[in-house]
Amino acid sequence: MLVTLEGLDGSGKTTVWESLRASHDDGVTFTAEPTDSQYGQAVRRSESAADADPIAELFLFTADHADHLSRVVSPALDRGDVVISDRYSDSRYAYQGATLADTVPRAMEYVRGIHQPWTRPPDVTLYFDVDPDTGAARSGATNKFETAAFLADVRANYEQLIDYTPERFVRIDATQSPEAVIADAEAALADALPDDAWA
Repeated sequence: MLVTLEGLDGSGKTTVWESLRASHDDGVTFTAEPTDSQYGQAVRRSESAADADPIAELFLFTADHADHLSRVVSPALDRGDVVISDRYSDSRYAYQGATLADTVPRAMEYVRGIHQPWTRPPDVTLYFDVDPDTGAARSGATNKFETAAFLADVRANYEQLIDYTPERFVRIDATQSPEAVIADAEAALADALPDDAWA
């Protein structure tokens, strides 16, 4: 089963991912995007460049996702592992859908269309919901993806994705304390996963 953690920058999802990784290891593969591969390193360089071309950046993210899928996610699923990824394809749809809004029509649908023929959709997505101002304040707005105005567009895209497949998403109130958010995530996974896969 493929579980993804999604949300705005500053939502605390990586803190949850780290907590889950520290307490669950048997039969669980923990991973993240961007990855540490050469493709992920290119993504990180682009993230820090204010003048990066949004189309070029999209395909850097897409290359990293394709490599991640073939090198990590698919082999782990084939072994029967539960895979828990801190960010996955929905991040691309929400974030690159926002960066491309003035470049291509129906930008998020364009990004989804590039991925859908070959990506592996998540089975369960925990969505850590926080308002854009809080997300920007928590993240420190250190790059172009962390401003409140941009995150408002990203959040709108996430809401649209939830409308498409509401049965896949579990919304978690990320304005709570870290301990409460982690507890909600643990409970959501206990409900979603078979007993022998999550203990």
